[in-house]
Amino acid sequence: MEIESHPWPPFLPQGAKVLVMGTFPPQQKRWAMDFYYPNRTNDFWPMMGLIFYGNRDALYNRDTRSFRLENIIQLLEQKGIAMSDTGRKIRRLKGNASDKFLEIVEPAPLFELLGSIPTCHSIATTGEKAAGVIANLTGTEIPRMGEMTVSATGLEIWRMPSTSRAYPLALEKKAAYYAAMFRHIGII
Repeated sequence: MEIESHPWPPFLPQGAKVLVMGTFPPQQKRWAMDFYYPNRTNDFWPMMGLIFYGNRDALYNRDTRSFRLENIIQLLEQKGIAMSDTGRKIRRLKGNASDKFLEIVEPAPLFELLGSIPTCHSIATTGEKAAGVIANLTGTEIPRMGEMTVSATGLEIWRMPSTSRAYPLALEKKAAYYAAMFRHIGII
């Protein structure tokens, strides 16, 4: 089976307070932009629009059916939100984006990433598989959804709901979990 390398470098804005980490992007045929959470059917950017602008479409252009990448970058820089995925190299065991069928061949270099953003003391994992990868890298337990654990070095590690539409939770409920975490971190 083919080993895929992550298509993008980590997004590490100066002054980042939280590093949001999913697992790995879907196949390129599903992308609506060349950046994290590129799939139109993923709830991540609609959720961020709802949290920060009160409008699920604030970061999406319905006419062109694409995300507003310039606005996304501006939001992430203003709020201090870094982005990476837990998988640097993966194998798709079923040819889809399901975390259930992703094998992490090489995890992201977590401590190297955190060294690049010294103001960051929190990680938010978007789903169970990403939470498991981070727990393995940090020697911590996987927290319950919407909760955090603290590593021996004081790093807050949050397990947030998956933003995949396959995860059966309404967008507004996902947004409530993430908003509570952002409030705790001091982003909103």
